[in-house]
Amino acid sequence: MIKLFVGLGNPGPEYEGTRHNAGFQWVDEVARSLKVQLVPERSYWGLAARANVQGRPVWLLEPQTFMNLSGKSVAALARFFKIAPDEILVAHDELDFEPGVVKLKKGGSHGGHNGLRDIHAQLGTADYWRLRIGIGHPGLKHEVVGWVLKRPAQPERERIEDSITHALKALPVLLDGDMEKAVQQINTTKPPRPKPPRPPAATPAAG
Repeated sequence: MIKLFVGLGNPGPEYEGTRHNAGFQWVDEVARSLKVQLVPERSYWGLAARANVQGRPVWLLEPQTFMNLSGKSVAALARFFKIAPDEILVAHDELDFEPGVVKLKKGGSHGGHNGLRDIHAQLGTADYWRLRIGIGHPGLKHEVVGWVLKRPAQPERERIEDSITHALKALPVLLDGDMEKAVQQINTTKPPRPKPPRPPAATPAAG
């Protein structure tokens, strides 16, 4: 059962709509669905909202610490409200997936993602849920920083938004705590790549 939904990103208008802020986008949509508004909470170094779902509190959080210190915000709220790591879902951008792909999983390595790296360190465990929102990879490692801090082109942006909408449909299941069903509902297949053109049919050799 998820009690804390976290979206990762960087604060400030210059980062709005960038690939690295895909997690913020998802939590914004969760807030709209639950009809709550994220407001600054200095105690948790982030924007937070509390919703009541079936008589119990559910928290939404967007750390405002910048990506590399995301865990400071997550751990502060989780510890204060005694939320266990496996009751936390962190939505974040995923370089390993093409735009349009979104997957839910529990645990695993941070894969070099600085936000996840700090959450691992601050919680002292990797045993939390991640919603991995595909943003694609620039192809070269040294281009990654510039890539994640830029806004995607319109076709990519639309695919990312579609994947966020798709994952949002599983919100009732996540709130019910049926994580197996949520995984089945959210995890999408890789978008099909264009098929290469067929080679021309060979002409029969003269006999």
